[in-house]
Amino acid sequence: MDWTLYIQLSAMMFLQYAIWGAWAPVLGAHLLGPLKMSGKQTGWIYAALPMACMISPFIGGQMADRWISTQWVLAASHLAGGVVLLFAARQRKFPGLFALMCVYSFLYSSTVSLTNSLMFVQMKGHQLSDMQAGLMRVWGTIGWIVAGLGLVLWRRTRKEPGRSSDCLNLTAVISLVMGTLCLFLPNTPPTPGGETAFLKALKMLGEPQFLIFVIISFVVTTELQFYYVPTAAFLEDLGVKTKNVSGVMTIAQFAEIIGMVVLWPWAFSALPKESLWRWVLAIGVIAWPMRYIVFAIMRPLRLVMGSLAFHGIGYTFFFFAGQKYVDTVAPDDIKASAQALIFGVTLGLGNFIGTQFTGVILDHFKTPEGKFRWRPIFLIPCALTIACAIAFLLFFRG
Repeated sequence: MDWTLYIQLSAMMFLQYAIWGAWAPVLGAHLLGPLKMSGKQTGWIYAALPMACMISPFIGGQMADRWISTQWVLAASHLAGGVVLLFAARQRKFPGLFALMCVYSFLYSSTVSLTNSLMFVQMKGHQLSDMQAGLMRVWGTIGWIVAGLGLVLWRRTRKEPGRSSDCLNLTAVISLVMGTLCLFLPNTPPTPGGETAFLKALKMLGEPQFLIFVIISFVVTTELQFYYVPTAAFLEDLGVKTKNVSGVMTIAQFAEIIGMVVLWPWAFSALPKESLWRWVLAIGVIAWPMRYIVFAIMRPLRLVMGSLAFHGIGYTFFFFAGQKYVDTVAPDDIKASAQALIFGVTLGLGNFIGTQFTGVILDHFKTPEGKFRWRPIFLIPCALTIACAIAFLLFFRG
């Protein structure tokens, strides 16, 4: 292990996901509470990131693959994003905050795929093994947890809430620190090429195995919104106290850490090399219906809480492994644009459609008294993810 490189890339991943974790889980409470925004307005602000993921990663990938070194693109995006957030934190009305969050999301969304691209390129250049990737990416999960805990501790030290959103101020500070760090990341220069990088990446969809992987990734992502959107309310209905919900849901993050540090290296050493990607990705895609089956059963409560671990396992073995698979099959001159493609399909289009679909299903199975019929709600993503698992095992060969 090159320890200097390990520290650089681990710090990059830590800050990249600390930025996201500082605002995403808690901004909604600020919007619906002190700012008195409607549910629809809150939904649009949260939709800014998925909408940006449909466009921005392709632009960032093109720049990193053809024109500018990846670390400079990351530095400029995060420094500019930090400044935008400082202004966003002081907005009290929907139009101004929504506009600034759209600008910020456009800047941030490309950096998620670019950090992966930079990490994989540097690993290859320094001849690091695939199993060591998890030891770096796990710091992203730790960063998400630390940012949330840091915000909680900060709020406990304050006697009165501030007029501006502290979660956006915290995100702005982390973004500025991340932008500064990126100035010192290893040089990852572009690769000259005649063809536009993102168009060449789109041509990868002509390869049947890659197309199957992309389609299943898209469908799985749409169904993941049945975890992100209603799980907190679901746990409360089952008897988990409101103040304990966020702590219970960190089971998923801790399972992800175990997946990255323990199970990921095990998979690369134990599974057959000729069919490695098929089995690694299969473990991930099967984890999603396993969780929804338990959610649909709804009892006992300890089993439901324990099933949250399937989220962490699925994220490690399908989404992170999927990003590494994309890097493996993509040509050297379009690594960033290939990552942008899978992020655009999943974090962009998949998340956006998934949130809308989840909202429709929740409304459909809501009783006149305002209660949710959880079993049929969770049986829908259960059936669709089972179909994904079957399709993957039947058709994907890696």
